Parts: sequence; C-alpha cells; structure tokens
Amino acid sequence: MIELNLNKVVKSFGFKKVLDEFDLELKTGERIALIGPNGSGKTTIFKMITGEENVNSGNISVRKGATLGMLSQIPQAYSDDVTVLDVIKSGKQQLFDLEIKIREIENKMATASQKKLAVLLKSYGTLQEIYENMGGYQLESDLSKICNGFKISDDMLGRKYNKLSGGEKTIVNFASLILSEPSILLLDEPTNHLDIDTLEWLEEYLSNYKGSIIISSHDRYFLDKVANKTVLIDRGKSETFFGNYSYYMVENERRIMAEFEEFKDQQKQIAAMKASIKKLQEFGRLASPGGESFFKRAASIQKRLDKIELLDKPEEKTELPLDFQIKKRSGKDVLKVENLSAIIGDKVLFDGANMHIIYGDKACLMGKNGAGKSTLIKMLLGNSDAELLDGSIDLGSSVTIGYLPQEIKFDDENATILDTARKFFEGTETHLRASLAKFLFYGENVFKRVGTLSGGEKVRLKLFELIQKKANFLILDEPTNHIDIDTREMLEEALNEYNGTILFVSHDRYFIDKLAKEIFEIEGEKIHKYLGNYTDLKEQKNKKIKITKFANKF
Repeated sequence: MIELNLNKVVKSFGFKKVLDEFDLELKTGERIALIGPNGSGKTTIFKMITGEENVNSGNISVRKGATLGMLSQIPQAYSDDVTVLDVIKSGKQQLFDLEIKIREIENKMATASQKKLAVLLKSYGTLQEIYENMGGYQLESDLSKICNGFKISDDMLGRKYNKLSGGEKTIVNFASLILSEPSILLLDEPTNHLDIDTLEWLEEYLSNYKGSIIISSHDRYFLDKVANKTVLIDRGKSETFFGNYSYYMVENERRIMAEFEEFKDQQKQIAAMKASIKKLQEFGRLASPGGESFFKRAASIQKRLDKIELLDKPEEKTELPLDFQIKKRSGKDVLKVENLSAIIGDKVLFDGANMHIIYGDKACLMGKNGAGKSTLIKMLLGNSDAELLDGSIDLGSSVTIGYLPQEIKFDDENATILDTARKFFEGTETHLRASLAKFLFYGENVFKRVGTLSGGEKVRLKLFELIQKKANFLILDEPTNHIDIDTREMLEEALNEYNGTILFVSHDRYFIDKLAKEIFEIEGEKIHKYLGNYTDLKEQKNKKIKITKFANKF
C-alpha cells in the first residue's frame, strides 16, 4: 500500500531551483534513507510533506487515515511552565486525557447514589473499552521503555522543558514522537546528540517499527542498520536504490560507470558521424559537378545526428583538497595520562585513569554522553574547568597540536572568511583566494562574516586552517558534525593518509570503523583500551559477555 507519494514536485527559492520534478514513493513498512549533499533539499521535502512549505508544481498525496509525525532539527517551542513529562505525554495526549476522565469517574462512583452509579458505570465501561482499544493498558510500559531507551531519568522528567539544552530538547521531542506512533515517521537528522548506546537502541526500535519511515541522516552506520530503501537527490531529481546505504554505494558506483561508458560510446558515435559528414561533403565538392549524392548522404547522416538525444556527462564529485601534512614529526611518546583523578563540581569524572598514545596512532576516544570525553581533551589542551586531584597529563617532545573543537568559534566572529584565513595562510592574496575556492568559498562568499557561517562552512574553514598549520598531532572533537556524507568520506581518506598522530572523539561508527586503529573508552571513571575499530570493539565485548555467561553457569 502506498502511504505517501511525491509526483513531479518542483520547488524553487527565488531563481534557485532546488527540486526539479522530484519523485518519491513510500510504501507500508518501507524505511527510506533520503540522502544528498547539504542544500540538496532534504529538509525542504519534509516541510512540503507536512505543509510548512508549498510546492511550485507537482503533487504530494498522503494515504487517507495516515498520521504524520515529524522530528525537526529545530526543537518545538513550549511555554515556560511545561515539564519534560508534559512534552513526552503530548505524544499520546488524547490517551492520557482519557485516563484522567476514567480516574474522575472512579472517584465519583465511590460516593454516587444507586441511580447515578448506573449511569456512571455505563460511561465507565464505554471509556474503558475505548481506552483498551487505543492501547491504554500498554501506555505506562511504552512510556517507561522509551524513556529508558533515550536515557530520560525520573529527575529529568520533572525538569522544565525550556531549561534544557538544545540536544536535550531534541531527545525529549523524539521520545514524544516515538510514543505517538504515527503511521509515517519523518526524521530529519535523528542521530544528532545521541550517544552510541542510545543509537543502538533506536536502531533496533526503528527496524521493528510498524509504520513507514523517511530518514534524512549523515550517519551511514545508522542508515545501514535501519533503511531498506535509499533515495538519492541528484540535481533536484530522485534516483531510487532498493537497499540500505552500503547497497547504494555499490550500486551507485556501478550505475555511474555504466552511464559513463554509455556517454563515451555516444561521443564516439557522434564523432564518427561528424567525420563521415565531413568526408562526404569533401567528396561532394571534389566530385562537383555530379557530387549531389555525396551531399545527400551527408545530409541524411546529419538528420540522424540531429535526432540523437544527447546524454549528460556524469558529474564528478567536487573534491576538497584535504591534504594534512606535518612540518616535523614528534617523539615516540605523544600523550601520557597517568593515574588521572579529576572532578567537575561534585561529579567525579576520572579516578586513576590511564592512557598512552604513541606516534602514528589513530585513536578514538569513546564514552557515553557526559562521561568526560570533551573535558579530557580540554584538560590536555590546558583550558578545562575540571579540577585535577591527582595524576598527570603529559605531551611528548616536539608535539604540535591541531585542534578541531566540537563547537567551532573564531577569535573574531565579525571578521570575514578572507580576513580570518589570512591570519594563518602563507602566500599571496591571489593564492589565498584560489585556495579558499577549492574549499568552496568562491567569489564574494569570502566576504561573509565567519559568525554567520553554517555548521558545515565553519568545519570547512577550520579544516583549511588545520591543513595550513601542519601539526603532527590532530585532536578532533566530533569532526563529522555538520558535514555531509561526501565530505565525511573525503575526510576519512585524508586522515587515513596523514602521517602524524590522531586522537578523535566521535559517535559516527562508520567513521570510527574507517579510521580508528585503537579505541579508548571512558567507563566507570576509568579509561579502557581496545585494539581495532568499532566493529572490533563490539566483537571483543560480545565475546566477554559470552564468556561471563558461560562461567556463571558453573
């Protein structure tokens, strides 16, 4: 059954056409990954489906009786007195209101006369039947399961919603949406602000979801686990792949190669036809008079040539010149954390934690949200609010650091891109502008204020800065935030070729698998080391669980 259909949808903003006869069909039970570079129109598609944006032409139809639920990147606004529990309950507000009515009737029945009791019992029975048919007796269990999955504690349930951080608000809104169980889920970047444990729970939940889902995400691991169909937005049009992200990668490469071969064959055919026309016309001129037959044959070939529908040459990806070099290598020992004990306020972050990184390591620092990953990085950079109680953090000899923070800010937010880049670039103005253009800062764009840049633009500018620095120790805190899949893949390739040392924090498991050679996981105020990437880590932990279960039998 078709739940949702977009047919030849056109959408423009001013003179810019974002969608050009875009098609999408969502069937019952399908979980579609909607992919494409930043600015390709993914969020616009969601807004058109929900009615927030109008289409210029084309049609959007939703199955009669289907319910839509949308998770937006921008959290919904509520009044100041609304609690977290109020927001989550709003996902099933009708059912919670019905529960209140049932309780009210129960209270009335306790003191009602015999005559009124009969009326109340009839109302009570009717409401109970409606409540049961709507899944009311499963409500508390569902609420508890969802709160546990999103790690929403009882203490958090009582907090005022407007006092939460942006990430916390997104998680609460997501929990409310999941509780409401719409027949069509629209998820715009649902993995933002979620730690890996929560992501794994969510993957399992969505994989078993009874409704249909459209997901826009840059988290390739998540898309692999959840999606069973992929729709690529390419120059405003859609291209459909009947599989997850990994299937799309293989199939898309095959299609591009096939299209390129077809384009080359057509170009050879056109070149041969043009050569024949030229020869025949030359023969006609040499045979004149009496060369009309040559000209007629040339004209006939020209007619066939004019009727050929020209194929577009497959577009190649715009490659960012991410080439991380080092001026001078460091000593063998790059970072030593020994017997570290530290607190923030009254919270213990580390208690006798140890970590050792040597030259050439590509290490991932993992842990749940709030475990102290970013704090540890700030401690080794010397700008943390944490109080060091015991132990030491030491950088090795000749270590030069290149740092990419989770939230990128520049010294002067009012400075232009050009002025900011000039501070760390060695070369002429012409060379600088040419280099910036390779990072997609073209023409007048270089005069944009850095404080007004999007998250992706800030990452690109910061990567440009890191490349100029030629540091031998890169410290990257959530480097894939705000960048699209194509840019993530370019960054993975560049970092794998980098000859220095890398310590990075990430929740992007696909990125971790591609880059990490070892993992340091913060757990229980200690730092545990595992060799390999994320997949290796999972295998090691699963083996440990199996051994423990086996040992407990005896």
